[in-house]
Amino acid sequence: MLFLIADDHPIFRSGLKALLHNAFPKAEILEFDNGIDAQQGILDNTPDFSLLDIDMPGKNGLDVCSAVRDQTSSKLIILTMYNDGEMLKKALDSGANAYLVKDNTSEELVECIESLKRGESYIAKSMRKSPKVQKELKYYNEVTNKLKELTEAEFKTLALVSEKYSSKEIAELLFISSKSVENYRSRICKKLNIDTSKKRLIVWAIENKNIIDEMEK
Repeated sequence: MLFLIADDHPIFRSGLKALLHNAFPKAEILEFDNGIDAQQGILDNTPDFSLLDIDMPGKNGLDVCSAVRDQTSSKLIILTMYNDGEMLKKALDSGANAYLVKDNTSEELVECIESLKRGESYIAKSMRKSPKVQKELKYYNEVTNKLKELTEAEFKTLALVSEKYSSKEIAELLFISSKSVENYRSRICKKLNIDTSKKRLIVWAIENKNIIDEMEK
């Protein structure tokens, strides 16, 4: 089994290596102290599991996840001090398979890896128990499910709305009539259960731009 660890704190890397070797004595471990080298390491070596800090020199862990998610079979594990729902959402949006909080890594790391082996995702227990995080994740899932109901043309229109393009500009970019854009806007509002006014759609699209951008990839 091959692990990749990317964290710019040598003491934390050393502790993590000890945990992994204790649980998986035959494991091989690659180490990196920055996101750029870590990304290349994932692409070159295809580790079974890649453990990534968020805040690293060169490139943060979330950007690394986004860059390699479609190019590797490596299971991507975010290891971080951030214990909030917003960062968790960003990690999931970036393609992370698991999210661990550093304070509890020693207790949960093996359980996390075993879950990923079974094809499951894993979120730190402390976050799963948080009502605030649960509310944010529920909203995230509701939005993504609604977006999946849009046709390709409707989704492209919504993505451009989130970029603050006008109906006329969207029509020009998609090589369709302004009337078609208005029809798409109306259908989008109906499927998303939001007010049919242009202003409300723009506000909604901008507020949920991160989710739209991730689904557009």
